[in-house]
Amino acid sequence: MQSRALPFSFSPALLLCMLLCALLVACGGGGGGGGSDSGGNAPASPAQTSAPATASAPANTSAPAAPSPASTSVTQSTTPNVQPITVTRTPTSTRNMLQTSVTICVPGTNACQTVDNIQVDTGSHGLRVLASALAPAVALPLVAGGAPNSVVAECAVFGSGYTWGAVRQADVKLAGQVAASTSVQVIADSAVPGAATDCSQSGLPMLSASSLRGNGILGVGPFVADCGSNCSNSAMPRWYYDCGADGCAASAVAVARQVTNPVANFATDNNGVLIELPDVPDSGASSVTGTLTFGIGSQSNNLLGSATVLPSNSATGYVTTDFGGSQYGSSFIDSGSNAVFFPSTTLAKCGVWYCPATPQTFSATIRSPVGTQGAVSFTVTASTTLFGTGNFAFDNLAGAASGFFDWGLPFFYGRRVFTAIQGRATPAGAGPYYAF
Repeated sequence: MQSRALPFSFSPALLLCMLLCALLVACGGGGGGGGSDSGGNAPASPAQTSAPATASAPANTSAPAAPSPASTSVTQSTTPNVQPITVTRTPTSTRNMLQTSVTICVPGTNACQTVDNIQVDTGSHGLRVLASALAPAVALPLVAGGAPNSVVAECAVFGSGYTWGAVRQADVKLAGQVAASTSVQVIADSAVPGAATDCSQSGLPMLSASSLRGNGILGVGPFVADCGSNCSNSAMPRWYYDCGADGCAASAVAVARQVTNPVANFATDNNGVLIELPDVPDSGASSVTGTLTFGIGSQSNNLLGSATVLPSNSATGYVTTDFGGSQYGSSFIDSGSNAVFFPSTTLAKCGVWYCPATPQTFSATIRSPVGTQGAVSFTVTASTTLFGTGNFAFDNLAGAASGFFDWGLPFFYGRRVFTAIQGRATPAGAGPYYAF
């Protein structure tokens, strides 16, 4: 889903963002999409991961440089670390929308609320929740801006559009873990003016439950903060803003105050996540239930086992996909994208979706910058056939992309997929990496 795009310079991540913007009709906020298809489903398209800048291309963060692979000592934990996740019918009938519930509290208090229908996104970083989903009693404190009497707001640009809102502090509770006093984005927050002009020009506004396809996004990607040192060193367009009586102006924001991956703020089990979803039939399933397990190698339920570990680019989080005789260096594994999005010159299309006359099975290889690789086989079935079943979980839904490979939610069915956080020790060395 939600991949954040680098805000400046013509780096590979920015070029990917530009490509995603060109595909905006296909890009769905939180894995949803703008527009509809003949199957009655709102298509969603690739999001970048949070690369040190996508709904997903990992953005540079201020996390320390990844330690050498020898850094494998992991603090052991006995804290409950398993969060239920589900794919099922949503109010917007979006297919392959992976969701969970998140408990949000005023820091240090029992003023809490559990918010349902939050998308789980390994392609972005940090919790974003609609202001309309929060009760008045959960009055989260605002993060003060750098100017007198100002507060911090954020523009979060995804492949599917943008969110805008104030940055506030919250205790974020998931399973038995607490991310204390963590910066979150409250979308469409009345405490700040409407979106800054450069933000509102960034695609579709995802400022309501219908346009966001849910009540929020839980970004658990491979970086700690959603922008990092880039945004702490200078004012970046379409990132953070100081908002006061005279409006909002782009502003530098210290990493500690930026919207933060809650997992990184847990006391334990804080080096990554494991998503496990069951396999589904070729015709899909009406719903599936799985688990989001916190930590890698920190408890008996999150051991890597025989998983193939693929270190990703430490600045972008990207890996490379070899497919059809081409190499796609801007590749990412993203639970927030509701299909596998990739380039094809042979597959028939129905709008943004692929719809071959008969199911087609393909082989690809995912490679890391250090040379490790994993073979992947995947099938593409006509979107019209899949949508006609009335089901909501599919492992064979795919759509068109240009110049990049987005391994969306279909990749996760029937696999144990790990996302390791940059700079955090794991039994296989420090992140960022994917393993499956």
